[in-house]
Amino acid sequence: MNLSDIKPPVGQVKKKQRVGQGMGTGRGKFSGRGAKGAKSISGYSRMRGFEGGQMPLHRRLPKRGFTNIFRKEYAIVNLSTLDKLSGDTFGLEQVVEQGVIKKMLDGLKILANGEITRAIHVTAHIFSKAAEEKIKAAGGTVTVIEKKSRVQPKA
Repeated sequence: MNLSDIKPPVGQVKKKQRVGQGMGTGRGKFSGRGAKGAKSISGYSRMRGFEGGQMPLHRRLPKRGFTNIFRKEYAIVNLSTLDKLSGDTFGLEQVVEQGVIKKMLDGLKILANGEITRAIHVTAHIFSKAAEEKIKAAGGTVTVIEKKSRVQPKA
Protein backbone atom coordinates (compact mmCIF):
# COMPACT_ATOMS: atom_id res chain seq x y z
CA MET A 1 0.00 0.00 0.00
CA ASN A 2 1.18 3.48 -0.87
CA LEU A 3 -0.12 6.96 0.03
CA SER A 4 -0.68 7.68 -3.66
CA ASP A 5 -3.07 4.69 -3.86
CA ILE A 6 -5.51 6.04 -1.26
CA LYS A 7 -8.71 7.41 -2.79
CA PRO A 8 -11.90 8.74 -1.16
CA PRO A 9 -14.99 6.51 -1.13
CA VAL A 10 -17.27 6.53 -4.17
CA GLY A 11 -19.79 9.37 -3.96
CA GLN A 12 -17.89 11.43 -1.42
CA VAL A 13 -16.23 13.79 -3.89
CA LYS A 14 -18.68 15.65 -6.10
CA LYS A 15 -17.83 17.73 -9.13
CA LYS A 16 -18.13 21.47 -8.40
CA GLN A 17 -21.09 23.20 -10.00
CA ARG A 18 -19.73 25.66 -12.58
CA VAL A 19 -21.89 28.74 -12.53
CA GLY A 20 -22.12 31.26 -15.36
CA GLN A 21 -21.29 28.86 -18.19
CA GLY A 22 -24.32 29.55 -20.40
CA MET A 23 -27.74 28.13 -21.12
CA GLY A 24 -26.72 24.48 -21.40
CA THR A 25 -25.56 24.10 -17.78
CA GLY A 26 -28.98 24.00 -16.13
CA ARG A 27 -28.38 27.23 -14.26
CA GLY A 28 -29.89 29.50 -16.93
CA LYS A 29 -28.96 32.79 -18.51
CA PHE A 30 -28.31 34.70 -15.25
CA SER A 31 -26.90 31.80 -13.17
CA GLY A 32 -29.62 32.04 -10.52
CA ARG A 33 -28.82 35.65 -9.61
CA GLY A 34 -31.75 37.31 -11.34
CA ALA A 35 -31.64 39.86 -14.14
CA LYS A 36 -30.89 43.16 -12.42
CA GLY A 37 -30.12 44.68 -9.06
CA ALA A 38 -27.14 45.01 -6.74
CA LYS A 39 -26.94 41.31 -5.91
CA SER A 40 -26.73 40.28 -9.56
CA ILE A 41 -23.34 41.88 -10.21
CA SER A 42 -19.91 40.63 -9.21
CA GLY A 43 -18.15 42.36 -6.37
CA TYR A 44 -21.36 43.09 -4.48
CA SER A 45 -21.13 43.30 -0.71
CA ARG A 46 -23.97 44.70 1.39
CA MET A 47 -22.92 47.22 4.00
CA ARG A 48 -23.57 46.46 7.65
CA GLY A 49 -26.94 47.83 8.74
CA PHE A 50 -28.38 48.00 5.21
CA GLU A 51 -32.18 47.78 5.33
CA GLY A 52 -33.10 47.43 1.66
CA GLY A 53 -32.97 51.16 0.96
CA GLN A 54 -35.02 52.14 4.02
CA MET A 55 -33.30 54.74 6.18
CA PRO A 56 -31.08 52.64 8.52
CA LEU A 57 -31.78 52.58 12.24
CA HIS A 58 -28.48 54.25 13.18
CA ARG A 59 -29.42 57.22 10.99
CA ARG A 60 -33.04 57.40 12.21
CA LEU A 61 -32.14 57.66 15.91
CA PRO A 62 -31.20 61.06 17.34
CA LYS A 63 -27.61 61.71 18.28
CA ARG A 64 -27.08 62.48 21.97
CA GLY A 65 -24.25 63.60 24.17
CA PHE A 66 -20.73 64.77 23.64
CA THR A 67 -17.39 62.99 23.46
CA ASN A 68 -14.48 64.97 24.83
CA ILE A 69 -11.44 64.12 22.71
CA PHE A 70 -9.12 65.57 25.37
CA ARG A 71 -10.45 63.33 28.18
CA LYS A 72 -7.81 61.75 30.40
CA GLU A 73 -8.26 58.14 31.53
CA TYR A 74 -6.27 57.37 34.67
CA ALA A 75 -5.30 54.02 36.16
CA ILE A 76 -6.91 54.09 39.61
CA VAL A 77 -5.47 52.59 42.80
CA ASN A 78 -7.16 52.78 46.21
CA LEU A 79 -5.37 53.24 49.54
CA SER A 80 -6.75 49.90 50.78
CA THR A 81 -4.92 48.20 47.89
CA LEU A 82 -1.64 49.97 48.70
CA ASP A 83 -2.00 48.99 52.36
CA LYS A 84 -2.14 45.29 51.43
CA LEU A 85 0.99 45.43 49.22
CA SER A 86 4.46 44.73 50.54
CA GLY A 87 7.02 47.54 50.68
CA ASP A 88 6.72 51.14 51.70
CA THR A 89 7.56 52.99 48.45
CA PHE A 90 5.08 52.92 45.59
CA GLY A 91 5.65 54.47 42.17
CA LEU A 92 4.56 53.62 38.65
CA GLU A 93 6.97 50.71 38.25
CA GLN A 94 6.20 49.12 41.63
CA VAL A 95 2.42 49.23 41.09
CA VAL A 96 2.67 47.62 37.65
CA GLU A 97 5.28 45.10 38.87
CA GLN A 98 3.03 43.89 41.71
CA GLY A 99 0.11 43.46 39.28
CA VAL A 100 -2.20 46.09 40.75
CA ILE A 101 -2.85 47.68 37.35
CA LYS A 102 -2.49 46.26 33.85
CA LYS A 103 -2.06 49.45 31.78
CA MET A 104 -0.79 52.86 32.75
CA LEU A 105 -3.26 54.74 30.44
CA ASP A 106 -2.76 58.53 30.93
CA GLY A 107 -1.27 58.28 34.41
CA LEU A 108 -1.76 56.94 37.93
CA LYS A 109 -4.41 58.30 40.29
CA ILE A 110 -4.60 57.46 44.01
CA LEU A 111 -8.04 57.48 45.65
CA ALA A 112 -8.89 57.49 49.36
CA ASN A 113 -11.04 54.34 49.44
CA GLY A 114 -10.00 52.34 52.51
CA GLU A 115 -7.61 53.08 55.34
CA ILE A 116 -3.82 53.21 55.50
CA THR A 117 -2.21 51.78 58.63
CA ARG A 118 1.48 52.50 57.99
CA ALA A 119 3.73 55.20 56.60
CA ILE A 120 4.13 54.82 52.85
CA HIS A 121 5.78 56.95 50.17
CA VAL A 122 3.67 57.27 47.02
CA THR A 123 4.56 58.77 43.63
CA ALA A 124 1.66 59.34 41.20
CA HIS A 125 0.23 61.81 38.70
CA ILE A 126 -2.89 62.75 40.72
CA PHE A 127 -4.05 62.28 44.32
CA SER A 128 -7.53 62.92 45.65
CA LYS A 129 -7.48 65.41 48.52
CA ALA A 130 -8.69 62.80 51.00
CA ALA A 131 -6.05 60.29 49.87
CA GLU A 132 -3.30 62.87 50.27
CA GLU A 133 -4.52 63.74 53.77
CA LYS A 134 -4.75 60.07 54.84
CA ILE A 135 -1.22 59.28 53.59
CA LYS A 136 0.24 62.33 55.37
CA ALA A 137 -1.73 61.55 58.56
CA ALA A 138 -0.19 58.05 58.61
CA GLY A 139 3.29 59.59 58.39
CA GLY A 140 3.87 58.98 54.67
CA THR A 141 4.87 61.28 51.84
CA VAL A 142 3.19 62.22 48.57
CA THR A 143 5.08 63.05 45.36
CA VAL A 144 3.21 64.36 42.32
CA ILE A 145 4.66 63.55 38.90
CA GLU A 146 4.57 66.62 36.71
CA LYS A 147 2.62 66.24 33.47
CA LYS A 148 4.42 66.96 30.24
CA SER A 149 3.08 70.07 28.57
CA ARG A 150 2.05 69.82 24.91
CA VAL A 151 3.42 73.25 24.02
CA GLN A 152 7.11 73.18 23.17
CA PRO A 153 9.15 76.28 24.08
CA LYS A 154 10.65 78.17 21.17
CA ALA A 155 14.42 77.87 20.82
